[in-house]
Amino acid sequence: MKAAFYSFSATGNTKRICGLFAEELKKSGYETEYFAIRQGADYAPPSGFDLVFVAYPVHGFSAPRIMIDFAKGLPDGNGQGYYIIKTSGEPLRANDASSSGLRRKMSAKGYEFKGEFHYVMPYNMLFRHSDKMVALMWRAALNTVPRDAALAAAGGERFPEVPAHARAIRGMLSFEHGGMRILGKFFRVDRDKCISCGKCVKLCPLGNITMSADGKIRFGNKCMGCTACSFHCPQDAIKIGAMNRFKVNGPYSFSDDTDGITAEDVCDYCHDAYIRYFEAHGIKLPVGGDKK
Repeated sequence: MKAAFYSFSATGNTKRICGLFAEELKKSGYETEYFAIRQGADYAPPSGFDLVFVAYPVHGFSAPRIMIDFAKGLPDGNGQGYYIIKTSGEPLRANDASSSGLRRKMSAKGYEFKGEFHYVMPYNMLFRHSDKMVALMWRAALNTVPRDAALAAAGGERFPEVPAHARAIRGMLSFEHGGMRILGKFFRVDRDKCISCGKCVKLCPLGNITMSADGKIRFGNKCMGCTACSFHCPQDAIKIGAMNRFKVNGPYSFSDDTDGITAEDVCDYCHDAYIRYFEAHGIKLPVGGDKK
């Protein structure tokens, strides 16, 4: 048996979740293959796999533009089933409608939606999550992925309940796909910090970043706002225009050690929603000094 993960992952967080799924599926006898979604890349067709996952990080309460383009380019599915894995920085119900556009494209190509799995992972925009928050998120994923992978391996279904307000929010923010083409033109590099390592050029999934012979970085007009370039820049040299105040730079350190973490360690932003998410994923946080 073979399983395929067709995934876009700017920070590497979505890829981490796919890795957890792959580990579980291997225990059940599956061979797994991971395909990183990039513009112009070739992928083995889904027809060659018994189990198919399409994975992405939520962008502006929607799937990234590159995932829509990926779905458009797929061969006819002839009714083949697939599952969606998605990650977001917060456990808001507004994220529940994010797959709508992607699912429509997949359906138009003849693929049957079987279910969706949603995990909270640390931000690459807005603000940097604390190490304690990251530990809670990772522990939540470790607690839940085995169950979810087993459901998919058994051919089960997991359809999300999408509230009306989630559809409305997604609709209001639908300009993000086109708007980032404009905003991305204003990305700049601080020449005093840049060491011309070319990492941003290699990481850009759309080939939107080029480097001249003298090491000067240029941004084109295809940006989709994934911020892989600024997040992974070793010198924090990339300024992302109007969004620069919300930029997060540098990879997170993942640990599943949640000993001593209390409800007070959960960030104030969406605090109650995070608490509910952690509880639903097997983590009961004590309040203050109460360790019972």
